[in-house]
Amino acid sequence: MTALDTRTSLSPASVRPALGLRVANAAVAVGNLAARLFRAWRNRREVYRLGEMSDAQLADIGLTRGDLHVVWQSPIGVDPTEQLGRISDARIRAYETLARRIG
Repeated sequence: MTALDTRTSLSPASVRPALGLRVANAAVAVGNLAARLFRAWRNRREVYRLGEMSDAQLADIGLTRGDLHVVWQSPIGVDPTEQLGRISDARIRAYETLARRIG
């Protein structure tokens, strides 16, 4: 045997952990996607329930009927409650900005 051994080989055992890790990561990604889609579907049903509320009740939680129509038009995989939260936050910021200008 010489000081420089040019033989290098990859044993199948050294390749398997990397492959297993990639398969596990892919399975987790699919599971996360399924969980996000299920949550979006469940939240969409809850938004439909908001449609049964009166305009005064919607105003109490910072929404309008038009906001509901906007999120109803969104794609199925999009979580409507996140959209409603952004709409409500934007409206609150706009009101606060107006209040600062007046005061």
